[in-house]
Amino acid sequence: MSTSPLAPTGMASGPFGGPQAQQAAREVNTATLCRIGQETVQDIVYRTMEIFQLLRNMQLPNGVTYHTGTYQDRLTKLQDHLRQLSILFRKLRLVYDKCNENCGGMDPIPVEQLIPYVDEDGSKNDDRAGPPRFASEERREIVEVNKKLKQKNQQLKQIMDQLRNLIWDINAMLAMRN
Repeated sequence: MSTSPLAPTGMASGPFGGPQAQQAAREVNTATLCRIGQETVQDIVYRTMEIFQLLRNMQLPNGVTYHTGTYQDRLTKLQDHLRQLSILFRKLRLVYDKCNENCGGMDPIPVEQLIPYVDEDGSKNDDRAGPPRFASEERREIVEVNKKLKQKNQQLKQIMDQLRNLIWDINAMLAMRN
């Protein structure tokens, strides 16, 4: 009995599973596909780390007769890891395409609505509590507040410069008097 790479664990896709089990194996849950995709990405990262480990330990042939058997063994391992990495990327592409196919009829929700935000009074606000507030609106408000803050800082700098000049003049007059 063989299992397909897209079938969840325990579901048979072979001839012994019956028509209902075979149909269930073909119609995989999107959440299961996401889990399989996550595991595939973890495998890709692990294989990539192994490849870099092999490359770090591998000495390049520069004319020195350094254990050619060891070099050939490491080169074979490296080629095997690259081949497996290619297979994992193809599997990830299949999972991605299947997820997009399963979610094709869904209405896309803007990402801004999926991000909860905190009001000025410190209370959390979800989309259910009122009209949605987009991240772009918050960004615009933050930019506006930053502009006002820069203007106030500029005014304070001018006042400090004027006070510094006034103190300088007072000190100069006191020095002339003495």
